Amino acid sequence: MKAKLIVLCFVLISCVFLFSKCSDVGKEKISLPKSSFGGFDSQIKWGEHLVTVGGCNDCHTPKKMTPQGPVPDMDLTMSGHPEKMPAPDVDRKEMESKGLIVTQDLTSWVGPWGISYSANLTPDATGIGNWQESNFITALREGKLKGMPNGRTLLPPMPWQYFKELSDDEIKAIFAYLKSLKPVKNLVPQPDPPVSAPPGK
Repeated sequence: MKAKLIVLCFVLISCVFLFSKCSDVGKEKISLPKSSFGGFDSQIKWGEHLVTVGGCNDCHTPKKMTPQGPVPDMDLTMSGHPEKMPAPDVDRKEMESKGLIVTQDLTSWVGPWGISYSANLTPDATGIGNWQESNFITALREGKLKGMPNGRTLLPPMPWQYFKELSDDEIKAIFAYLKSLKPVKNLVPQPDPPVSAPPGK
């Protein structure tokens, strides 16, 4: 009887030891490092996710009318304000004096700063086709046109002041996604200064 009790205790101790090791193995699997792409399968997929949740298509993708109202025209994803679409037909002087902001399909904006047009962010030469990753980082970090250190400041409503808080890896993922898009030839118009601005400004 005493021998059976000793054997039973030995078996129980062995089981506890083995289960604790199994438990440790399970914990090791759970704590393995995640993908370096924000949990996504690739840098491009991570970038697509960031563009989607960041609402970038709201302004940088032209709209098409549907029974549910205007929706982004994904055939023209991130191609910016259509070059042949006119600016909103409004009394700009009145808008500027009242500090109002007017937009058509969220790709052109009239406000106290004048008229701004959302940029073409596809990899065409009329978009970011000639950009380096460093240009894109400068554009979002410093709010500089074409990512050039001596470029003018990006105009409203581009919220670069918030996007500059993205990590370098997040900005690089967005750039990789934009570079993977279908190139769309679309030369976005230059911005117009406010009508109340002195000539030559």
